[in-house]
Amino acid sequence: MSEAGGGRGCGSSVPQRAPWSLVAAAAALCLVAATSVWTAGAAPMSREERQKLGNQVLEMFDHAYGNYMEHAYPADELMPLTCRGRVRGQEPSRGDVDDALGKFSLTLIDSLDTLVVLNKTKEFEDAVRKVLRDVNLDNDVVVSVFETNIRVLGGLLGGHSLAIMLKEKGEYMQWYNDELLQMAKQLGYKLLPAFNTTSGLPYPRINLKFGIRKPEARTGTETDTCTACAGTLILEFAALSRFTGATIFEEYARKALDFLWEKRQRSSNLVGVTINIHTGDWVRKDSGVGAGIDSYYEYLLKAYVLLGDDSFLERFNTVLKGDIRPAIETHEMLYQVIKKHNFLPEAFTTDFRVHWAQHPLRPEFAESTYFLYKATGDPYYLEVGKTLIENLNKYARVPCGFAAMKDVRTGSHEDRMDSFFLAEMFKYLYLLFADKEDIIFDIEDYIFTTEAHLLPLWLSTTNQSISKKNTTSEYTELDDSNFDWTCPNTQILFPNDPLYAQSIREPLKNVVDKSCPRGIIRVEESFRSGAKPPLRARDFMATNPEHLEILKKMGVSLIHLKDGRVQLVQHAIQAASSIDAEDGLRFMQEMIELSSQQQKEQQLPPRAVQIVSHPFFGRVVLTAGPAQFGLDLSKHKETRGFVASSKPYNGCSELTNPEAVMGKIALIQRGQCMFAEKARNIQNAGAIGGIVIDDNEGSSSDTAPLFQMAGDGKDTDDIKIPMLFLFSKEGSIILDAIREYEEVEVLLSDKAKDRDPEMENEEQPSSENDSQNQSAEQITSSSQEVDLVDQESPEESSLNSQPESSSPTDTDNAASVSASEQNSNPVENHETTSLDGECTDLDNQLQEQSETEEDSNPNVSWGKKVQPIDSILADWNEDIEAFEMMEKDEL
Repeated sequence: MSEAGGGRGCGSSVPQRAPWSLVAAAAALCLVAATSVWTAGAAPMSREERQKLGNQVLEMFDHAYGNYMEHAYPADELMPLTCRGRVRGQEPSRGDVDDALGKFSLTLIDSLDTLVVLNKTKEFEDAVRKVLRDVNLDNDVVVSVFETNIRVLGGLLGGHSLAIMLKEKGEYMQWYNDELLQMAKQLGYKLLPAFNTTSGLPYPRINLKFGIRKPEARTGTETDTCTACAGTLILEFAALSRFTGATIFEEYARKALDFLWEKRQRSSNLVGVTINIHTGDWVRKDSGVGAGIDSYYEYLLKAYVLLGDDSFLERFNTVLKGDIRPAIETHEMLYQVIKKHNFLPEAFTTDFRVHWAQHPLRPEFAESTYFLYKATGDPYYLEVGKTLIENLNKYARVPCGFAAMKDVRTGSHEDRMDSFFLAEMFKYLYLLFADKEDIIFDIEDYIFTTEAHLLPLWLSTTNQSISKKNTTSEYTELDDSNFDWTCPNTQILFPNDPLYAQSIREPLKNVVDKSCPRGIIRVEESFRSGAKPPLRARDFMATNPEHLEILKKMGVSLIHLKDGRVQLVQHAIQAASSIDAEDGLRFMQEMIELSSQQQKEQQLPPRAVQIVSHPFFGRVVLTAGPAQFGLDLSKHKETRGFVASSKPYNGCSELTNPEAVMGKIALIQRGQCMFAEKARNIQNAGAIGGIVIDDNEGSSSDTAPLFQMAGDGKDTDDIKIPMLFLFSKEGSIILDAIREYEEVEVLLSDKAKDRDPEMENEEQPSSENDSQNQSAEQITSSSQEVDLVDQESPEESSLNSQPESSSPTDTDNAASVSASEQNSNPVENHETTSLDGECTDLDNQLQEQSETEEDSNPNVSWGKKVQPIDSILADWNEDIEAFEMMEKDEL
């Protein structure tokens, strides 16, 4: 992963997501059953100490589970600081985090198979009886399809798997008659309506009682979902089909997974992070193995293991292959962060500064530790597990359970103990220290889901009624070599080099505390020797051929993206030398740091373009990007005027139609010259303002970061008119209005204003069109994008109208910087992501619209008499019809 490679440097500030479970898990998935190879990297841990640590894990589980049952059950989760249960609707909303709560005793169901793994068979039997007696799946509550699948459906199936295993052994569960499976089938049918889309991709949320789209459901309006949300269903749904013989579940899950694969980018075979469930268009095209996408890759390989379908293995091999080396490296780097902060913060920068200080007791690092131990047999990982146990007891343990860390730096707690803590953390820690005889069944006969639930491998030969048509070979050329390196580690690497894992870890031992002395020495040596110093980010020009050649030497490449951005990616192995590779890494970090500084200096809030002429009368408000030059709309009165297109439309030369834009707001197309030049040309023609419309067809503020137009590096005090930027979709609304009505008047302002009484005559209720309006008061959040303008326009920067992540990763330990088409002046934005177990839908992360003053105060009007609502609607019938016509054009 590129974050791991970039993490060895210093001076950058891009936050990285902490729990990189897939790095270790993907590398070691096939190795769980492999013969362990002891290395000389660490002294073997005695059987007595391992047994002691295993017993300590059992005691910790008892403390967490016992307090949940005593203080929280039948609630979904335990609140360990206040010693009570978390019931949805009775506690303040935590947003998307609460989508996992369905009033179905989540923690109990999630913990079922953990009880058996920890040899607590009597407690398991009691827990199953409680689930069957108390749990109701028919609740009027909207839940995440993803979370409900991996936690509840997976928990019921895991419980059923081990219940029938115990029954076969003849001592426990003799009364059991597939009751958990019947509950799982009931839940499966409740989730099926989510797949009622043209693409076959599921809605991200569903009402357990009313399904999708019904008025009572309060859901079904979402348009987007994350790749992991749609691609992490196949194990549970296929297992449900194979257990019950009802093929419909596996069919729907396969269809969703197949659709994602069909929509991959053909040249790279990569998928994006967020996709439109109706059209199949990528909403976020950036790829990686982090939040929102990780378990998609995980399930490709695990689906092959569980279901025996080669097509899933082919897909996994085409986009991602397990590799033990980066797994060891990344794990060690993360372990160094843990040794510094006791826990992994949710996000940290590439120089290991804490960005998001929370830690909700995530189990991914323990999972990776277990898999790496299974893959390498290195007792070093037993010592890592011991550290995890000590830290949990010392810093997270509270009287009523274990509390999530609110800030790893201060040790403050949050009143939260997620179900995955019991489902995964104790399971992986216990297995890490357990011998085969400590577990009452053979763990190698099962595969772990992403929530660590156990599904038996014999399902691969049961009820195989689903077609195994290979849909990948027609797109990729595959031969036997494609499968050679899927699981090479114990077979090839370790027998030849018993010190392999230690040799990889050793250079990373002090990575968190180092401050890049070699990079500094490199620069100093260059000056002393008279050699040319390395290229600095502040000096870089995308139009300079010499600079591009230097980037190539440093292993940094430029990738032109479809949306007009240029992405900088460093592949250290492509650098001319190790020194050049270090220079490249430093260059990437400087670029990000530079963007951070500029973001702090130049960030401006978005503005509003409000159409005030007939038939809109102020009801349509378009979110616009600001400019760092010209009239500041937040400090001066808004600018109002009719709009006119400039000629030439790009505004890059003296206008040939000055009479058309005189006294009006000029419309200009983005591109071919700098924004300040456009502003000067329309100002000289007599325009009172300017609106730049994006030339990237289909772009929208709904899905892309808002542009903040910068100057040209010169004095821009001569520009006196206001300038705003609209994406293509918003700009087309104005252009379509001109074609329809000829005379279109707009208001440029810092926020939406009340509707115009002179044009409206009477007040008109706004509720009918609120869904189309976007408030200029939206609070912008940030992403990790570094935007570079077209080479002719090197001063363009960007803002975000919604959380976005744009740090594509690759398997070369590459550092990457995503950049817009034309800027050598990058602007840093912070990444906002959800983590494993909290897969969120970006559609619901858009900022809420602000209400106008008359909406918040019905007594406020613009001095005109108020008519009855029926009279108003009758007078406005023609206007409403015209507006609805505009809606059909994607207003």
